[in-house]
Amino acid sequence: MSKTPILQMKGISKRFPGVQALEQVDFDVYPGEVHALVGENGAGKSTLMKILSGIYPKDAGLIILNGDEVEFNDPIEAQKYGISVIYQEFDLAQNLTVAENILLCREPANSLGLIKRREFNRIARESLDKLGIAVNPNTLVSHLKVAERQMVAIVKALSFNAKIIVMDEPTSALSEHEIELLFAIIENLRSRDVAVIYISHRLQEITKIADRVTVLRDGRLVGCVQTAEVTTDQIVAMMVGRELKDFFRKEEVQIRDVVLEVEHLEQEGVVHDVSFQLRAGEILGFAGLVGARRTETARLIFGLDQRDSGDIFLNGKLVDIKTPDDAIALGVAYVPEDRKTQGLILSWTLAENTTLPRLSEVSRRGFIDFRAEAAVAQKYVTSLDIKTPSVQQQVMYLSGGNQQKVVIAKWLMTNPKVLILDEPTRGIDVGAKSEIYALMSQLAKQGLGIILISSELPEILGMSDRIIVMREGYVTGELLRDEATEEKVMLYATKEIATKLATGV
Repeated sequence: MSKTPILQMKGISKRFPGVQALEQVDFDVYPGEVHALVGENGAGKSTLMKILSGIYPKDAGLIILNGDEVEFNDPIEAQKYGISVIYQEFDLAQNLTVAENILLCREPANSLGLIKRREFNRIARESLDKLGIAVNPNTLVSHLKVAERQMVAIVKALSFNAKIIVMDEPTSALSEHEIELLFAIIENLRSRDVAVIYISHRLQEITKIADRVTVLRDGRLVGCVQTAEVTTDQIVAMMVGRELKDFFRKEEVQIRDVVLEVEHLEQEGVVHDVSFQLRAGEILGFAGLVGARRTETARLIFGLDQRDSGDIFLNGKLVDIKTPDDAIALGVAYVPEDRKTQGLILSWTLAENTTLPRLSEVSRRGFIDFRAEAAVAQKYVTSLDIKTPSVQQQVMYLSGGNQQKVVIAKWLMTNPKVLILDEPTRGIDVGAKSEIYALMSQLAKQGLGIILISSELPEILGMSDRIIVMREGYVTGELLRDEATEEKVMLYATKEIATKLATGV
């Protein structure tokens, strides 16, 4: 690694109306280095990177690139200097091919202005081959998997001769195998002296891939440490300003009678002969790799998709759930894995989102009683500790953790007996995660039966009383809390389905 930073940001400050977003923040990165930038939502990570990429002007401080002071007025100018940002929502045109995205607005053309299609595809293919990415340049981006889109976004960034690549939550929607492929590409970038600024809430990844970690809190620099010299617990303590010994906040709760029983649930080609019980006060974890069909199972139970066969019992009574309305009326609630597209109407207020499933309770003669709506929403703001200026705040302006609490509040208003939480902490910071875990324990203590679907094994192990493991739509194992380990869960998650069917084990 070079002894001279390729980038130095010194004393960066930025203020928005009523908020000091950054105050005297220092950050640097060396050629061939992976430098992680971490902090809770609102810590200032995005603001710092938007200043670097020319989206925001800084109020104070210096940006030094390759030893020279620079000032970026827009992202195009930053890009010309070799700085590329790959956002969580990729800036790829879905209706264009891989090659068209990589060379957008830079297509090789002849003297008549017509694209040289053969050369066009050759350049794209060579760009992909440099990183060992086996994607057809002629494939539409809309037909690619999430991981493949991630790789194409990296190739596109490098096509601008990027020397610094910012990756914002690059693994949030990737499987373990896909994450390993991404890490291999990052190692390739490192070997070519490309600097990577890596933003992620997944601290286990950071300790694996990053050379250094810079921690921000409330717009200020907490510190910069060598990854090899700290533990994830120490990084968490730097991020939140306190020790998180009780991070998962799992309380001992009296587990009561069976509240939900599923027998031989089946959807042809998707879910196969799934049976389990859930008790009141229990947190039942559903683990498995990508493609295990845990979400598909939840959707069948909630009536979002139609089952081909199988029975569902609530409190011992056979029920027929064909639609979400049926499920809600019977006391089943479902917090989906994508809160922004499936759980919330982002342009609506907190109050409007919270009361949406039960408008009749805040209406008079067919018209919404806005005082009643606000009062109900305020009750959940208080009980769930939702941080918001008011219940009239549009939810798009809340942090990820507070948005997730609004989704939970919305479903708690239906007075459920069964609460299905699908990836409840995806994309939220460690402090907010701890608050969600505490809320789960509180709800279990009140007698709710909770199904927790999560791709994060520490979360499943830390919060579940019992764990169901699935693979390819089959239940391959069940573990009690005291016997569950990462190794045992992974053993069941990778178990051969043919062996299971043949032996019944």
